[in-house]
Amino acid sequence: MKRLTRLLNGFGRLYIGLLLAFLYLPIIIMGLMSFNASPFYMLPLEWSTIWYQALWQDHQLIHAALNSLKIAILTTVIATTLGTSASLALFRYDFKGKAILQALLLPPIAIPWLITGTAMLIFFFGVGIGRGLHAILLGHVALALPYVIIVVNARLKTFAPELEEAARSLGANQWQVTWRVTLPWLSPGVMAGALFAFAVSFDQFVVSYFLATPGQTTLPVEIYAAIRKGFTPEINAVSTIIIVVSMALMLITARFYKFGGND
Repeated sequence: MKRLTRLLNGFGRLYIGLLLAFLYLPIIIMGLMSFNASPFYMLPLEWSTIWYQALWQDHQLIHAALNSLKIAILTTVIATTLGTSASLALFRYDFKGKAILQALLLPPIAIPWLITGTAMLIFFFGVGIGRGLHAILLGHVALALPYVIIVVNARLKTFAPELEEAARSLGANQWQVTWRVTLPWLSPGVMAGALFAFAVSFDQFVVSYFLATPGQTTLPVEIYAAIRKGFTPEINAVSTIIIVVSMALMLITARFYKFGGND
């Protein structure tokens, strides 16, 4: 029995190791190749920062990265504000059609982005919005909003309404109750929803590709265009920077919030 237990434990460790290798090995290789002087990925590795220097001189790629960052930040702020407000309204008030409204939050997540991008392109041209960064922002907010609402709603499931009732009994008005009682409790869920919104926007390719105009593209669209012309190690450099910044952001956030842990 002990031998079988050791065998199962060993198999479990092997499985986890292979899974982690499958997830992280390509990323590690990409990061290493961003420091390889050879443009053809020749081995052994010759350490160099030439591709990072070339990246800073690629004004088109830098401009697209700034567009992505700007749109992602605006999307995060707008989607988090609207999504948190909607979640609070769904939590506090009962009205006719509430269950249907909550169910309608799921299809935008399940519908393929190719269909969503096509629908947005047709709709935006039909109402006169057209294409451009403003259209991309609207599309990203529409995609990120359901994620924020669902994440914040999940946090609200653990909220005790008695806390708000106690605050009201002590003379607090609705704004004070929301600001001093509800939002501090919701802050981990709001932060998680904001991270989802930022990731959905910054990583979004399909909708951005449909709604972008020449010269006003986002980083995923620009990377796709660069790969079609011929892959360059500059893509490895910008991808490595994004991964490092993303990991740092996640670690900083995890330092201050216990997602799924005890409060």
